[in-house]
Amino acid sequence: MAELGPVDWPPTPIRTERLVLRESEPRDRAAFIELFALSEVRTYLGGPRPRDELEREVPEVPGRRPGLFVIDLDGAMIGTITLDRRDAERPGHVRPDAEETELGYMFLPEAWGRGYAAEACKAALDWFADALPGEPVVLCTQTANARSMRLAAKLGFTEVERFKEFDAEQWFGVWSSV
Repeated sequence: MAELGPVDWPPTPIRTERLVLRESEPRDRAAFIELFALSEVRTYLGGPRPRDELEREVPEVPGRRPGLFVIDLDGAMIGTITLDRRDAERPGHVRPDAEETELGYMFLPEAWGRGYAAEACKAALDWFADALPGEPVVLCTQTANARSMRLAAKLGFTEVERFKEFDAEQWFGVWSSV
């Protein structure tokens, strides 16, 4: 994924009612490994990666880059949100130059079903709307991922198209602050 557009990074941590969206820290390494190793988290994201491989490859401070927020609940990482440029080679675009920002998220299973994803994604979208006014945000998820489909609707994404990618039907939507 290409980097987020011209914004100051990292932003001041974003506080919601229950969460903090912040830059990655060394204490987040174990949670990053867990996110990528758990089959239930990676079901619709290409499958889990071997834990021993992740232990070797994940840096001391994982995910420290523009566009990646760690989602912190009471001092512990429960997930991540990414705002990255969507790869121009992939299907699904709303602009002729294919320079859209794409919202992505992963949460540990113990954080599921409590509204944390909606709360954190809304805060990230609000931050994005202030940082890059009028810029659209896209989201792509497998239609089989019912939780992600519900979250997209709750956040106000509207369907643009459906297509087949990675041997599965994909739902592609757009959100705009305008």
